[in-house]
Amino acid sequence: MNTNYQFAIERIRKEFDIQKNKKPFNRYIVTYRAIKKCILKLELPNDWVLPSTRILAEELQLSRTTIIKAYELLLLEKLIVSKAGSGYKVTFENNTISKTKTVNEVQDRNLYPEISSKGQSYLNNISLINRLPNKNLAFRPGLPPIDVFPINQWKKLLNTYWRHVKSSGLSYSQSTGLNELKKSIANYLNVSRNIKCSHEQIVIVSGSLQSLYLIANTLINKDDAVVLENPVFPNVHSVFKSSQATLIPISLDEEGIDITQLHKIEHQKPKIIHVTPSNHYPLGTKMSLQRRFEILKWASKNKVFIIENDYENEIANLNTNIPTLYSLDTEDRTIYMGTFNRLLHPSIRLGYMIVPKYLIHVVEALQEHSHRFVSPSLQMVMNQFIDKNYLYQHIKNCIEAAKERHHVFINEFEKECTSMYIPNKEFSSFHIVALFKKKTTPDQEKEIINQLNKENITAFSLSKCYIGIPQKQGLILGYSSIRTPLIKKEIKKMGIFLQ
Repeated sequence: MNTNYQFAIERIRKEFDIQKNKKPFNRYIVTYRAIKKCILKLELPNDWVLPSTRILAEELQLSRTTIIKAYELLLLEKLIVSKAGSGYKVTFENNTISKTKTVNEVQDRNLYPEISSKGQSYLNNISLINRLPNKNLAFRPGLPPIDVFPINQWKKLLNTYWRHVKSSGLSYSQSTGLNELKKSIANYLNVSRNIKCSHEQIVIVSGSLQSLYLIANTLINKDDAVVLENPVFPNVHSVFKSSQATLIPISLDEEGIDITQLHKIEHQKPKIIHVTPSNHYPLGTKMSLQRRFEILKWASKNKVFIIENDYENEIANLNTNIPTLYSLDTEDRTIYMGTFNRLLHPSIRLGYMIVPKYLIHVVEALQEHSHRFVSPSLQMVMNQFIDKNYLYQHIKNCIEAAKERHHVFINEFEKECTSMYIPNKEFSSFHIVALFKKKTTPDQEKEIINQLNKENITAFSLSKCYIGIPQKQGLILGYSSIRTPLIKKEIKKMGIFLQ
């Protein structure tokens, strides 16, 4: 029997025994009252599937006709709903909301201890993170061409894992990740990016946000200074601001983060500088080789850790292969971050970082105390995906699809959305930034984003990426996750608001 049915039957039987002692005793009325009471008491919550009339009749030792009559009364009161092929479901939500407190209707706060200052800080900054409903693929940034992901290959690797896994493989795993996957990633980075590291320095995470959270908690005390590019990933801004760091935003010039401004803030003694040298987010500026050497020299002089967030290396370095900061660093002060979420698909929740030897044991301890580990089955499948060269082939397919869609997107956008322009037309990312031709306020930008969202089109705010007063207004748009015919259709819809 369905386990959910069994739970429901136990609740109904208990209430049935109470109700049948009340007069008058009529079997279908008693059954109806018993089920209704269970629903009103939330013992059978909204959307819960009720037992079929046959099963409930057998369990309560009643006729099926009696159960049908009871269900009919519940249907009349709209406490349940009947759908062909789905049976009967509880449909009691609106009344429930009026009788129970919502999340925001907390009882007297004086009844509880105070929330920590750090917890309150994270709560206050949650709005900085870009988190929108997943229903809109057009034109959500941060998505690769997810329709080219080799689902069948992945399924086969996953099935093979579960066919051969031993019971010992179902126990706890190493918190920083499986050695097999860490060795594969170390080899992959060596070949593809000339990054040489020990696999023991690699920490497997669920994505860049977890990496940042771990590093912030490893290094940052309240009011410690952190240097950020301006504009910057909103998620990066949120993590360090929530960690109660003092943020030092530094603007960019044509070679990357402005080294002249960095020299001017040395007296603030920053602990960390976060950069995206391969492809600055969101504007797409590539840090020059000379600037990379200057950053390393500056960090060495000021004893600063560098976070190199290399979120789209394969795409950004398609035509130019400038060495990573990590590979140029001779002092082991660079924390290198990478993710598979932007190459494969975001739901995979798998990334990695290379941690300096000085920090590895602290990061591992934090991992043990919090996130524990990423699913071993996912790690083993990813390991096989790399070893069998599927990752390389997938990247190649992604680039081919994205390049075609990039070309179509820009052509259609320039034709339909005449109030905006795209300053950087080079293919170097899975997103593009479009700027307004006329002066636009952040509120006007926000209103346009809201209008597009009502048309099931997602765009991120460029203003939101700035710390302090926004220098530019525009839209960040992801073009690569939808096919060419749909790109044309959706841009026509956008054009109504952007002419």
